[in-house]
Amino acid sequence: MELLWFIMGLAAATMALLATTMAGVLGWADRAFHVRVDPLVEAVNAALPGANCGGCGYVGCREYAEAIVRGEVAVNLCAVGGPSCASEIAAIMGVEVDESWPLKAVVHCAATRSQRLGRREYRGVQTCAAASMVSGVQGCTYGCLGFGDCVAACDYHAIEVVDGLARVRYENCIGCRACADACPRNIISMLPFKSEQMLVVACCNRDAGKDVMRVCKVGCIGCKLCDKNSDLIRMSGNLPEIEYDRYDPVNGAAPFSVAVEKCPMESLVYVGGWTDSDLAATTSERTREPVEDSCATMSGRTMAAGGQSPPTALPGEASAQRTRLTSD
Repeated sequence: MELLWFIMGLAAATMALLATTMAGVLGWADRAFHVRVDPLVEAVNAALPGANCGGCGYVGCREYAEAIVRGEVAVNLCAVGGPSCASEIAAIMGVEVDESWPLKAVVHCAATRSQRLGRREYRGVQTCAAASMVSGVQGCTYGCLGFGDCVAACDYHAIEVVDGLARVRYENCIGCRACADACPRNIISMLPFKSEQMLVVACCNRDAGKDVMRVCKVGCIGCKLCDKNSDLIRMSGNLPEIEYDRYDPVNGAAPFSVAVEKCPMESLVYVGGWTDSDLAATTSERTREPVEDSCATMSGRTMAAGGQSPPTALPGEASAQRTRLTSD
């Protein structure tokens, strides 16, 4: 009996010794391998939405939070979080939020299937990445291929392919730039939308005008009429570039109206959502039920201008389209 008690006591002492030893080892390991966490990083990371979309230029939200705390980047780069997120982070960091504009995707191509010349049947893998490696798919080696790599990359259903052309659904676009990264021809860029609608160059073909006309019915021919008729447009080789940094949204369409009107190929188009003047122009129309456009990308000739209607008549075009949709 005494032997039994001795064995039980020895086991208990051994267990207590092992527990004490392991506690000491764990305590030493905690101090030796402790990684200090900045509470500011934790707070900023908690304010971010956690989408990890990469739109800010970092792999994930935590990496962006760490960069903010180090003072390397602005607090308003999160497109998913938007202004409210930027304001919350600014309050945590004790800084002010600089004026910023929402980034939206812009497709620099306006040619549908029928407007692209020199097209041939492509039987390979039905992706833009694969088709871009094959010569002769279509005459223009710059424009949209229309196989939808951008659509597959977007988690927000903000882009679609209509008649072989990628079109942005601006009501869904958060500016994550996933579509831009997926495009093998780099024809999608991220543009700060200072107005509901923004003027863009809907072409990326840098060849000479006569060569462009051989492969596309609507491509820019580099005639320079836009450069001559707008102080905010300048030529870069055979393509015009719009100086968005100098554009003041208060001026609306005024700086571009003449240039847009004189463009012989209609390569300067407005993209974005409905403006107040567009909606006002259609309020008197009768429809049996609400009708939504099948394509959310607005391409026309209008821009909000402090409540004034621009010189060209996109609302009329919208009215005609809505009439067709609601007629028997």
